[in-house]
Amino acid sequence: MKVTRGTVTTALAVLILVAALPSAVRDTLESGRLYLFSREFLEDLPQRFTGPGRFRFVLQPLLAVLLGCRDGLGDLRAGRLPYLSGVLLGGHRRKELLRSGLAAVRNLLAMGIVLDAVAQLLIYRQVHPGAALLLGPILICVPSGLARALTYRVAQLVRRVAD
Repeated sequence: MKVTRGTVTTALAVLILVAALPSAVRDTLESGRLYLFSREFLEDLPQRFTGPGRFRFVLQPLLAVLLGCRDGLGDLRAGRLPYLSGVLLGGHRRKELLRSGLAAVRNLLAMGIVLDAVAQLLIYRQVHPGAALLLGPILICVPSGLARALTYRVAQLVRRVAD
């Protein structure tokens, strides 16, 4: 088995989530609420945009947009449907498209989870795995998917005008 940077990053993300799980379960049993669906989570959100973790709210989406642009151009060159259209309307190719999309952002997803967990440790002195699983991927998947689709459309228009 070949060990890659992506495999190590993914393993690190999984280890962090597994390590944080016991304290999250204990917190849920003691408080009777799930942090991710609580008022406390909503009140904590503004703290994530200030302090030690704020730079990732710029860096993660920026990297996701750059990778989305690269993948959108790759889709056009390969003659594939635009990514989001293919996922939503692709029928038999949907599974293949989802797999390729996940492969394209796997490392970023893992880094998003790791960075969110680190930011939580710095800000709150504990890790809420549900929040890391929600916020990390949102900062990656949404900008990447939108950039991929938009780049495809713009490149397609430029190609038509050039022809």
